[in-house]
Amino acid sequence: MRILSPLAIVRLMEVTDHPSSTDQRARHWENVYEGSNPDAVSCNQPEPVASLELLDVLGVAPESGVLDVGGGASVLVDRLLARGFTDLTILDISNAALRASRQRVGNDARVTWIAEDLLSWEPTRLYDLWHDRAVFHFLSGQEVDGYRNVLRRAVAPGGAVIMATFAPDGPERCSGLPVTRYSADEFGAVLGSGFQVVEHRREVHSTPTGTVQPFTWVAARRSSV
Repeated sequence: MRILSPLAIVRLMEVTDHPSSTDQRARHWENVYEGSNPDAVSCNQPEPVASLELLDVLGVAPESGVLDVGGGASVLVDRLLARGFTDLTILDISNAALRASRQRVGNDARVTWIAEDLLSWEPTRLYDLWHDRAVFHFLSGQEVDGYRNVLRRAVAPGGAVIMATFAPDGPERCSGLPVTRYSADEFGAVLGSGFQVVEHRREVHSTPTGTVQPFTWVAARRSSV
């Protein structure tokens, strides 16, 4: 699903099947991104088509505060800057992934880069859009509750959420880790009360090596009270 050097493969094997601590998670993703060209990582998407289309569905304006969770090496930040967005925050546990984007984007004042584990991160402000493509499905058990708690602390009343995970017929593993697959209904249930799903869709992503990965996408709006 991705091209890794022999050293990176050995490093990945040193990590437990499901990293349970910040240090383990950070080490795993550093190994993934340091061991291959970011363009060769399986989740790499040359154009964030679904993200941008759902952003338009939700009517997210360029002045909105946007948080891209796990967006380290993604080109979404490039596309949003091209659209005139002025308040972007990219959060990723991997410094190597963030470095790949910063090398493309440069020191743009419109972008804040945060290298932290989402599950232990404490938001210091509210965001108008929470975007997550392919982070959530790596979580299980109490991690799901932790993720949801951070999301609820970070998304402003009336704010938007765009999320994607592997669909029920998607792969069972990705980047050396097990994943949890979701239907649109299951995804909506995870968000819970206070969020209304505005649209959901299916996307079939082809990895750089040609492997097919079906995704479930949801676009939701948080209640204003």
